[in-house]
Amino acid sequence: MAEKDIVSKDVLQLLAADIANILLHLDVDRNSVELLQTEQQRIEVRRADMVARMKKRESGESFILHVEIQNANDSTMSVRMLRYASDILMAYPDEPIYQYLVYIGKQRLTMPNTLVLPQFTYHYATLDMHTVDCGVLIAQDTPEALILAILCDFKQRPAQEVVNYIVTRLKQLSGEDEQRFRNYYEMLETLADNRDLHAQLLEAKNMLTQVDYKRFSTYQWGLEDGINEGITKTRSELEPLLNEKDEALRQEKQRIHNAVKQLIALNAMSYQAIADLFKLTLEEVEKIAQDIEPTQH
Repeated sequence: MAEKDIVSKDVLQLLAADIANILLHLDVDRNSVELLQTEQQRIEVRRADMVARMKKRESGESFILHVEIQNANDSTMSVRMLRYASDILMAYPDEPIYQYLVYIGKQRLTMPNTLVLPQFTYHYATLDMHTVDCGVLIAQDTPEALILAILCDFKQRPAQEVVNYIVTRLKQLSGEDEQRFRNYYEMLETLADNRDLHAQLLEAKNMLTQVDYKRFSTYQWGLEDGINEGITKTRSELEPLLNEKDEALRQEKQRIHNAVKQLIALNAMSYQAIADLFKLTLEEVEKIAQDIEPTQH
């Protein structure tokens, strides 16, 4: 998992809890998660993807979870995992450790999860995301499951359509709570590093900015906002921004049309839900649907 300085500690803690509960079925208390630093002094510095201390909900058992997300087969993986395990043990010698390799690569998983040496055998658990039904995660219709669905194999579905659905549905579930949505989006950015989906994620974000231009294109997505910064601009300074806004508004209708077509093709929302999301009438959505292959709703 690529290091992302912009992701807050709280966001990563929630992400660790969701991976533990939804993908690994460890039933942990989301409020108990504590991210840990395990980097040891080495000539070659390597960091484990995610290491966190957490507690099981029922028993209260405290343990350390190490999750490594891998997008390609690596013949040295078992040695790397052993090295991560030794680093964690050096830092936290008295705590039980659970190690998981989450594989999201396109090729069939061929990496062994066991290392046999003359004096001992080392083993860790693996989760092949090809065995996780992406549709099941999406059907749960919770923010946590939707975020983790980005790690799944999309099968024959176009990646852009799936990513668009995940982002728009997260926005819908967030309602008016923009901080909540930004946290979800940061989680998606973190996981997207592992699947090279940043271009699709950016396109989905751009789709939302056009649907709700005033709320996202300036303040929410970090573009310049003279009012927020307390800067007084002259008319000549504002002219390029105004022209840019006018151009964006002229393109909005077409972008909404394309976004609606993508969601209809994904067949994961009813026409009425799509209409509500984009503030359209049901008749407008049905008219757009006529441009693509009909699906039952």
